[in-house]
Formats: sequence, structure tokens, C-alpha cells
Amino acid sequence: MQKKLLKLLFEKLEYGDSAITVEFWDGEEVVYGNAEPRFKIIFRKPLSIGDVDFDDLVMTFGEVYMDEVIDFEGELDELIRIMNLNEENFKTKRGVGSKILSASAKVLSAADVKSRRKENIQHHYDLGDDFFALWLDESMTYSCAYFKSADDSLFDAQMQKVDHTIKKLELKPGNYLLDIGCGWGWLVIRAAQLFDIRALGITLSENQYRMANKRKAELGLSDRVEVKLLDYMDLNKDEYQFDRIVSVGMFEHVGKENIPKYMEKVHELLKPGGVSLLHTIAKQKEGPTNKWIQKHIFPGGYIPTLREIINSLPEYDFHLVHAESLRRHYALTLERWYENFQKHVDKIEEKFGRRFVRMWGLYLRGCAASFRVSGLNIYQLLFTKGINNELSLTLDHIYTTKFPRSKDIKSQLQAV
Repeated sequence: MQKKLLKLLFEKLEYGDSAITVEFWDGEEVVYGNAEPRFKIIFRKPLSIGDVDFDDLVMTFGEVYMDEVIDFEGELDELIRIMNLNEENFKTKRGVGSKILSASAKVLSAADVKSRRKENIQHHYDLGDDFFALWLDESMTYSCAYFKSADDSLFDAQMQKVDHTIKKLELKPGNYLLDIGCGWGWLVIRAAQLFDIRALGITLSENQYRMANKRKAELGLSDRVEVKLLDYMDLNKDEYQFDRIVSVGMFEHVGKENIPKYMEKVHELLKPGGVSLLHTIAKQKEGPTNKWIQKHIFPGGYIPTLREIINSLPEYDFHLVHAESLRRHYALTLERWYENFQKHVDKIEEKFGRRFVRMWGLYLRGCAASFRVSGLNIYQLLFTKGINNELSLTLDHIYTTKFPRSKDIKSQLQAV
């Protein structure tokens, strides 16, 4: 791809109150936009025609970055702002500039069939517990944390998120809790420790399944906590009925066409008056998808809009009780993950290679920027099956209930 063609692309963009510097392979630097640039794109060598997906520059820029054809310097937020600003202008056009990079965390809109779901989950989560342990907190919680202060440690923020979620469920003695996509099992373990309940966690990741079972056994909870390697669609309503159902960070994997199937299954498994909490990423508007994340990070996923989710609830007699945005919390979480990732980058590169390191680094940084500036959001949606007049009148219990301090939890985890 000739420099002239690249310059034409950058000249066509709108920059608003942002600006970028582009450094070409021959050393020439050009500033695009009228503000002081805080972001720089560096072309290490010319792009060939074979490098370019003309219908999706998201894929192009992601892959040539992985291949060290280009580099970035500065605040990725600025690039996300610019690409988000130009999304409407380019998404219906073909050729160079047809699909400009918008929110890095947008993923494909593809039907997710059951036969593919386990493979997709394992592609991401079965990279090895040792990999995730390098940059997650001690609890291995791989979802948005909850920061009471920006100075909170990642571990404390993750424990606060688990407790924050559990408090919303208003668990009662004797309740049966289902966690769809339980990860490494901390939420069901924590709930069972705090309340006289039974809990079932299900996952499609073999690594998560093994670790969660090890944890609950060594913490003496095998009589109350069960963890299964199972697809949620395989839960039989005649065998299982739950008082509470929670799903944290799993809904993005079900696929657009399977949103109704997910809601129908929750309806089947939830007792009348039961409570469900859905913790999921949501985008602002329906729109184009990100092939780069589909291919390299999260195959088979789909990020819905908030209105897609809300509009589906009445069809299953679900009544929304509370909705909370955790957008800024996820940006902070991703920043902490990236900081930890960078601390161990040599070890990760030794195991997976430099291309993998650049891929995951771009993913973590890009997602953090997208949650800060693109309108990408994450919500906790609390709803009931049918009318429930037994829940608390206010949300005071979420903020006034005190659970054991996180340092005690850390001791338990270290023992395991």
C-alpha cells in the first residue's frame, strides 16, 4: 500500500477535538487534526496489498500491529475517539476506509451453536491457569471488579465485586444458587461460606472446572458446592430448579441468535419469584463487529445492546428490579490487568511468543480505552421471574452489609 493511499485515508477522517501523529517508514511525520496530538501511529515498513483487509481495517490494523509492521505510542483513547467519531461515515462504504477501528471490545455478530460454544470458550480460557495467574488477582476472578476507590488493590476490588453481586441476590437460608459460567468458582464458594445455601457452578472450561473443584474441596464445601463441566442448555428443568441464578461475564459468549434461548432457559430453571442477576458488557448501538477480536481473542461472541436485553425481559415474565453501570470500574480493571501483564511480559513471551504478547497487550489496552471513551458499557441487571414483593424496599443492604475482610479471604486462597 503506497504512502499516498494511507495519507488519503487519514485525510478523510474527522478528528473533532483530537489529533494524531503518523510517522511513515521513511521518517516523514504528519499531524492530522487541529489539536495537540497525544497519540502516534508508527509505520515500521510499507504495507503490502496482501496485508490489507479492504472491508475491515480493524482486522488490518490489529494484525499488522501483531506482526510489528506498525506500532503505537501515547494514549490509545485518542485513536478510539477518532475511529468512533468516523464509524458512521465509513461503515457502509467499501474499499480503503470501509470499516474504521471503533471500539476495540466489539465482537462478532454470529450465531453461537452449542457444538461450537465449548470450543470457543476453551480457545480463550484454557490458555493455562499459569498464564491467567500472572496478571489476574489471587482469586483468579476474570471479570469486571468493583472499586470503592481508584486506589483499591485489584484483589480487594474483585472481592468487593463478588460481595456486591451476592448482596444484590438477597440469598436466604436453604436457597439453591446457580452460577452460569462460574469461572474459577469464587462466587459460589463465597456465597456458600456466607450463607446456609447450596450452589451449583457450571463452566465449559476444563481448567476452570478443575481449579474450582479443588478450591471448594480444600475449603470443606463439597457438601454444599458443586461445580460441573456443563453447558447451561443441558440443565434439565425437571431435575434442577433454582431460587437464584447469576451470570457474570458469560452472556457475551451466547451469540445474538441465542439471546432468546438463554432467557428461556433461565425462565425454565428459575422458580416463580426467583431472582436473577445478569452481569454483561453492552454496547450503545447495534452496529458493525470486530473481526480481529472474533478471530484472535473471543471466537463466537456477541456484545448486545442494553435495549436488546431489556426488550427481551417481558417475553419471559422477567421484571427489572435494578440496573447499574460499572463502565468506569471495568476500565480500571483492564488497566490493572495490563499493568500486571506488562510486569510478566518476558515470561509470557517466552511461553507464547512475541506476536501473542502484542496481541494480548493490544486487546487489554484497547478494551480499557473503549470503556473510557467509546460508549461501551457493562451492566449488572437484576430481575425477578414474575412479581416478587419480598425483596428489600431499598438498596441499603448492598452498602451497609459487612462481610469478612478480604485479607482473611486471601489467607484462605493462599492455603488452597
